[in-house]
Order: sequence, then structure tokens, then C-alpha cells
Amino acid sequence: MVKNNQTPEYKRIVVKLGTKLLTGGGSQLNQEIMSRLVAQVAQLRLQGREILIVSSGAMAYGRHKLGLTRKIKGIPYKQVLCSVGQSRLMYAYEQLFGEHNITVAQALLTKADLSDRAGYLNARNTLMALLELGVVPIINENDVVAVDELNGAKFGDNDNLSAMVANLVDADLLLLLTDIAGLYSADPRLQADARLIPVVAKIDENIERLASGTTSQTAVGGMITKIEAARLATASGVNVVIADGKEKDVIGRLVNGESIGTRFLPTAAHIESRKRWMLCGLCVRGKLVIDAGAAEALRKKHGSLLAAGIREVDGAFDRGDIVDIYDVEGNHLASGIVNYCSADIAKIKGVHSRKIAGILGADFGPEVVHRNNLAIF
Repeated sequence: MVKNNQTPEYKRIVVKLGTKLLTGGGSQLNQEIMSRLVAQVAQLRLQGREILIVSSGAMAYGRHKLGLTRKIKGIPYKQVLCSVGQSRLMYAYEQLFGEHNITVAQALLTKADLSDRAGYLNARNTLMALLELGVVPIINENDVVAVDELNGAKFGDNDNLSAMVANLVDADLLLLLTDIAGLYSADPRLQADARLIPVVAKIDENIERLASGTTSQTAVGGMITKIEAARLATASGVNVVIADGKEKDVIGRLVNGESIGTRFLPTAAHIESRKRWMLCGLCVRGKLVIDAGAAEALRKKHGSLLAAGIREVDGAFDRGDIVDIYDVEGNHLASGIVNYCSADIAKIKGVHSRKIAGILGADFGPEVVHRNNLAIF
């Protein structure tokens, strides 16, 4: 929906609050900063908007509560800090939102929760029901049970989690609020002539290069993780803004269309929930590389993926699994549900569909991935 002045009408908004923002750059959460942010969310709730908060800060809260002044390495210790800090974080939000007569709910998610379709739908239904009841969900990763990022069971940072949540609930807007004003042409902390980039129409290699190298001692993610999150969300039709959360009334001003920070424009129209799930990357089991003709058929003709256009098969996957689809130049074109397992695709790649039955002794249709089971980037 668009207003007459062409400012988008944002009904459902995901707000990600980073550790550096919530601590004010210190070692513990800053109640004054949190109070200001909560007041802004409360004002939007009065306007009838639906808000979900993805909040960092549990680890910082846990470290402060335990009186630890040094960093402790190792995933188990991080999980201990989050376990101690998460309850304190939720208590702080409950108290602050209570001043505005708003009920909050804790939602702890892991990749495993969203990796299968049933878990994805259960999480979606719960969050949507909370919004319908006027509750503000406070979402974080369930670090106590999630394991090392190397095992693929963790989101790894709340930037990517917030993008997953935005896809999960069909959000209109994702706000990534941090301690920096947005994406710059260079690191503003190192170069005085760095300029803020107000709008990004497409995230390409140049944008990724600008984002690399900015990290924080207390936060897990840096600018590069925010760019990764923006890529995922914009591919599903979500508007994304990276902005300084310390700006006065920043949430309300952004929701009203004011130009603050860096805005990333959607690269697609809103797409259905099932295709959002395919694009989220949580359930990908393999990879297909296709030739230029097949790539054009997917991009411009909205066609299915046939065996003749497949050049390479990577990974071991079964019929019905989700795979990523790339062109020969390495561009991620789509994700989709395959009609054949990886071993069978390896046998039929590059051949005409009418030969499939003779090669495999079985035929599950001419399409390796049907157009109805494709989500195009």
C-alpha cells in the first residue's frame, strides 16, 4: 500500500536492536536508551502498527551480571552468559513496555526451528497470533540450545535472524538499528571524507566491499552481516533501513518515510510465504549450476528448470529437497524444490527430458524443478 505522496504505508515492522546501540558503547545495557526506543515503539502501536523486536544484548547483560571483565572464549561460556542475561533482558523490556500498558512475549528461535516447513509455519502462526492480540514479540536466538555456527545450527548473528523474522511474518519494513548512521563509502571511523550512502537499489560486489571490515568488540555482527540480512529481506519484497538508533525518534521518522541512514530497496514484489521459506536459505541441501539458456528461461520467461540446462550438481540431496540454483558466472538465481535426487540429476544433466526415463528407469516429470516450486532472486 502506498500513500498519495508515494511514501510506503508500513503496517508490520521488524526492529532489530544491536548490542552496541543498547549498551551505548558501554559494558552493560543502557536503560535510558532502551526506554527511548521502547517509547517510540509504543507510539507506533498506538497508531495501529504491528511491531516485532529482534533484540541483542543478552550476552552483555549476562557478562555484567556475573561481574566478568574479560572475554571468555568458547561456545559453552557464551551460552552461559546468554542464559543468565536473557531473563534480565526480558525483565527490562517487560518493565519498560509495562509503563505503556503493552504486553510483551519472549520468542527464542533456532535455525532448526525454521529449517523444516512445519516448524517454520508453527513459528509464523505463533508470531502472527501474538500480533493479532496486540502483543509485542521480543525475539532472540535460543543460544542456550543452539550449537556452534560451524555446525550450521545457529543464525550466527541477530542481523540475519531479523531478516528471517521479516520473511517469516511478511513484514513491510526491517529496521537494523545500530551505533552507526548507515553504510558509508569508507569506514567513517578511519576516514574523515567518508560519505553516507542514502539509497542502495541493488546489493552487488561493490556494496559488499564497502561493508566488509566493520566489526565490534561486544557485538557478533558488523556491517557485512547487515548487508547479508538486507539482501535476504529485499529479495522477498521487504524494505530495509540501516540507521543510527540514537537519532531522536528514529523509528517513527523512518516508518513515516523520512530519509535517515541507508535504505535498501526491495528487489522483488512481496512473495508468498512458501517461496519466502525457500529463499531464506535455512533448508538448502545442495546446488545446481545451469547454462545461459536455462538462466534466461528462469529469469525472463518464468520457465521451469529442465535437465538439459544443468551443468553441475553439488551436494547430496533427495527428491523434494531445496537447492540453490546458480549460473555459470556464480550468480545466485533462484532456490527451488527438486523432483529428482542429486545422484539422478548427475546422470541426466545436459540431456533432453524425453531421455530421462530411459536413463533412470523412472520418470518424475520433465522438470527437474517445476516453475511453481521456484523462488527467483
